[in-house]
Amino acid sequence: MTELTDLSLSEVSDLLGAGEISSLELVEANLRAIDKTEPVAHAYANILADEAREAAARADAEMAAGDRRGPLHGVPIGIKDNIYTKGIVTESGSQVMAGFLPDHDATCVSNLKRAGAVIIGKVHCHEFALGSNVPPTRSPWNLDCYPGGSSIGSGAAVTSRSSFGALGTDTGGSIRVPSSINNLVGMKASFGRVSIYGVVPVAWSLDHVGPMTRKVKDNALLLGGMAGHDPKDPTSAQQPVPDFCADLEAGVAGLRIGVERDYFFYDGLLAEIRESVEAVIAEYRQLGAEIVEISLPELEITQDALFTIVLAECSAYHRKLIREHSDKYDPATRAIVQLGELVPATHYLAAQQARSLYRDALLRVFSEQRLDATLWPTMPIATAPQDQLYASRADGFPDTPVGSMCHHTFNANLAGLPALSVPCGITGDGLPFGFQLTGRAFDEATVYRIAYAYEREHDWHLRKAPAIANL
Repeated sequence: MTELTDLSLSEVSDLLGAGEISSLELVEANLRAIDKTEPVAHAYANILADEAREAAARADAEMAAGDRRGPLHGVPIGIKDNIYTKGIVTESGSQVMAGFLPDHDATCVSNLKRAGAVIIGKVHCHEFALGSNVPPTRSPWNLDCYPGGSSIGSGAAVTSRSSFGALGTDTGGSIRVPSSINNLVGMKASFGRVSIYGVVPVAWSLDHVGPMTRKVKDNALLLGGMAGHDPKDPTSAQQPVPDFCADLEAGVAGLRIGVERDYFFYDGLLAEIRESVEAVIAEYRQLGAEIVEISLPELEITQDALFTIVLAECSAYHRKLIREHSDKYDPATRAIVQLGELVPATHYLAAQQARSLYRDALLRVFSEQRLDATLWPTMPIATAPQDQLYASRADGFPDTPVGSMCHHTFNANLAGLPALSVPCGITGDGLPFGFQLTGRAFDEATVYRIAYAYEREHDWHLRKAPAIANL
């Protein structure tokens, strides 16, 4: 008999809708998984067992009365610890916010509650989502390797089968990087698609909230439940929320997918990842998509532009906090925040101009080449041992492993376009990796459609991490 936790979000949603299982059964299954996997994965900052049981009981009563709110009704999910949850401790991975109880939910959380989702717990993140410290969380794929930041607990929880999905945040790749490392599907939607009100900011002009799941359809369902215009968020877009699952089965015949090789298929790309992503490209061509070789020399300015913006905006947010509580910051986090105060306004403005230059170039390529999406590896490496994150690359490439992890991801934050990481392989050392699709603004539906065409031909989403497979 299949364990409930081995089913995907969309599968348990269908069973809930058919009345074949209850939300309370799902919560209890997740709590049993937490008991088994937490000593290994350490995904959770706060396990909400009692609250989840109460919410599940309400959901079951509503559905029994014929009042099903939608596909997320009764489904347990995890929430990253930098996302406000009313009356539930939200510490953003920092002693600075120890014991903080928000008096309201983040809009993405209130949207999910309105959709009937059940919060199973708050999951770990790097301090203030900066990725400068390493929480106790470990990747079930290899306990000695980096599990991906800053949505570190989100990836571990979904991988450990202790939640059916989780919310992460992404300023330069913090949804897509842990998704690639943990064999998950992770979406950074269009800037403004999901409200960031009630989310502790890293850099407000780059921040995104998004879903991390095991399958593409799961991801589309979760995004649909959390998205929507929010008047409380000045960055929120007034865009209708479509049914992201409506065209999943439509295939890719006739779609045009761009591939840029100079920047993304460089010498530092792991050979196994190169081979697998080339196979993905070839498969899309066989499925009827047209592969278009593109050139984007402006990519070379994206890393400096993003880091400058992050430093300046992050420092502005923390200006008061760090003066009052500097001793409570992790030293590495404090160094980043203080460094931001040294960024001149002229450099910040130049970085925003560089950002516009890159975005305009990318949009021009999309328009001139009539692209539906672009495709490249999510990361140039699979992951790295924890004790080598800041060491020089063994292959001689002039970057550290942790620095190279976001090399392929931060350009999508600068452009504000939807970007999705999709599993596509496992190295000989047993480490998962993925490819990344970037789509047109507010066209997440086409990105999901392209991703699903690949996923339905493969079984990566069924693979179980070794550290939890036999628990």
